[in-house]
Amino acid sequence: MLLRLSIRDFAVVAHAELAFAAGLTVISGETGAGKSLLVDALGFLSGARADAGAVRFGAQRAELSAEFSLADCPEAARWLQAAALDEDQTCLLRRVLHADGGSKAWINGRQVALAQLAELAGLLVEVHGQHAQQALLVRARQTTLLDACIRQPDLLQNTRTTAERWKALHAERNALLARGDVGERQRWLQFQLEELDAQPLAADALAELDASHRRHAHAAALIAVCDDALETLAGETSVGSRVQRLRHGLQREASHEARLIEVDALLDSASIQLDEATSLLQRIRDDLDLDPDALADLERQLTRVQDLARKHRVAPDQLQAQRDALAAELESLTDADTRLRRLEADIAAAHAAWTQAAARLGAARRDIGARMSEAVTALIAELGMQGGVFEIQLERNPDAQPDPNGSERAEFLVSANPGQPPRPLRKIASGGELSRISLAIEVATQGQDAVPTMVFDEVDAGIGGAVAAAVGQMLRTLGNDRQVLCVTHQPQVAAAGHAQYAVSKAASEGITQSAVVALDGAGRIEEIARMIGGADVSDEARAAARRLLDAH
Repeated sequence: MLLRLSIRDFAVVAHAELAFAAGLTVISGETGAGKSLLVDALGFLSGARADAGAVRFGAQRAELSAEFSLADCPEAARWLQAAALDEDQTCLLRRVLHADGGSKAWINGRQVALAQLAELAGLLVEVHGQHAQQALLVRARQTTLLDACIRQPDLLQNTRTTAERWKALHAERNALLARGDVGERQRWLQFQLEELDAQPLAADALAELDASHRRHAHAAALIAVCDDALETLAGETSVGSRVQRLRHGLQREASHEARLIEVDALLDSASIQLDEATSLLQRIRDDLDLDPDALADLERQLTRVQDLARKHRVAPDQLQAQRDALAAELESLTDADTRLRRLEADIAAAHAAWTQAAARLGAARRDIGARMSEAVTALIAELGMQGGVFEIQLERNPDAQPDPNGSERAEFLVSANPGQPPRPLRKIASGGELSRISLAIEVATQGQDAVPTMVFDEVDAGIGGAVAAAVGQMLRTLGNDRQVLCVTHQPQVAAAGHAQYAVSKAASEGITQSAVVALDGAGRIEEIARMIGGADVSDEARAAARRLLDAH
């Protein structure tokens, strides 16, 4: 729901701040005062193409912003979250139009592309009466609205699920066929696996191979250092024998100094460590051998590992994973023919399931389409188009493949005058007729359109009297459940509003400026009386205005 609209240096408006509530808010004013500028502002905030002429004369730029509550629009909340632009439970759209023709857009304080602004705004507000911004003119939107009126979401969901299953199975079959000669691929995979299996590839095996190679490559140096260390540790004048002599001397004098006992204990521990080190060093020395043949064999193994890694374009430590992947592919190909036959059967079954689901959806569409056509036809007659006809045409998709949205598309057709054949809604030329037809559709499908804020412009163009009263009552009915904004010059429509703004214009220093004012009860009587009787408001006009207001 739209909460606030801020306008600065836009057309003839220097500055305006408007607050909106639920229900029907009407916007009135003298001809040329700039009533439609509020609709134009929402249009630019919805992504309309920038226009340098929209900047107020003498200003460098126009600034527009609109704050929306997301409480009644979970779809917009999900969009913001997916785009990482979410901010609490409100959303702020901002657009700056520069006098040189450029523009910038923001969502919740973060600059965005104009396409993003338009996409989000399409979930928040819908403008009726201007072809460039009429969401109901889009055939996909018409089909979506028709499906929402069925009120059986499982019908569409089943159609989508079966179509997606068919698509997934079809893609799997194509991928299997794209492999070409399966037998040739199997033979190639088998050869690669035999080549890889001939070489230990596990991480611990590769680590041991590398360590063994380093030992053999440095065997001479290792033998020398081990022999030298063993001579020092276990020779005639070894460290161990000298430690033992030290201990004997300390033990003799320990009776005179008790702390020498602690020193002796430490040396005893050191002696044990020296013995263990000597034993380990001896085992290491026994394992060392100058074996050129063994070294050459280890080098060949390492070279083989490096060659395999280059061949498969992976690091040596990834060869095992590569081997496992090839083995898995080979296993999958083992029953490729069987899988292909099973896929063909599954694809046929999925297509049959989709056909049944799409047929049920199509039947529901035809039923609700007939009822909706009858309801909208009756409503447009009330709106001054007696003899007019509204029809919903279901056109089958030319593509025989399963479609997630069913086997047909909806097209809204309208004949505004008797004797004329129905034509697509998008080809209706009159802005007023289009707005009233859109109003009738929204009333007939009340509660099913997901967009929470609706704006009607030109809805009362060329009408008056009872028809204007009917338009006002329909707008108010729609406003009981939705937020509706309507620009009007008809007193019957203005009186139907739950709230009202008046737009006026005046010249200041030779420049025409418009002002927007929220009207209280007395102000509404005066404004509606002006709409009835003109600039010179009479008591009779005021009385008539009161009667119109009291009727709601």
